Amino acid sequence: MPNQIVVAGALIVGANLLVAQRDRPPELAGLWELPGGKVAPGESDAAALARELDEELGVEVSVGARLSAEVVLSETTTLRAFRVTQTGGILHPRDHRALRWVTADELDALDWVPADRAWLPELTALLTRRDIVDRGSPGGDRRPGTP
Repeated sequence: MPNQIVVAGALIVGANLLVAQRDRPPELAGLWELPGGKVAPGESDAAALARELDEELGVEVSVGARLSAEVVLSETTTLRAFRVTQTGGILHPRDHRALRWVTADELDALDWVPADRAWLPELTALLTRRDIVDRGSPGGDRRPGTP
């Protein structure tokens, strides 16, 4: 049986990561995740992720490096995450209960979809490194979308 690939996007701005709260299915409703979705037959991971984030969040993105951990969800489904950069559109939840910007210190306290927990160490490191780099820049301590 062919392997279904599911992709997720880590949108990092400054020292903040965008997370999305699931609305469905019932067993995952209310849990937080990196947004994304299924790769269609013949579609690349990057094209699928760009399409899914446009559909789910209303944003255009460029897809960057893959996060190191690949998560096996079942015998036929594998989850991959990639760094993404917003290049256009206006961020708003179309397929989630809520969106939230979080810092490295807030990651572990979120009620995550179990599979996405695999990326927390790497995301923490990325956010912490960005925090150190951004600390000296004007506005580096602000969350995206705040004045």
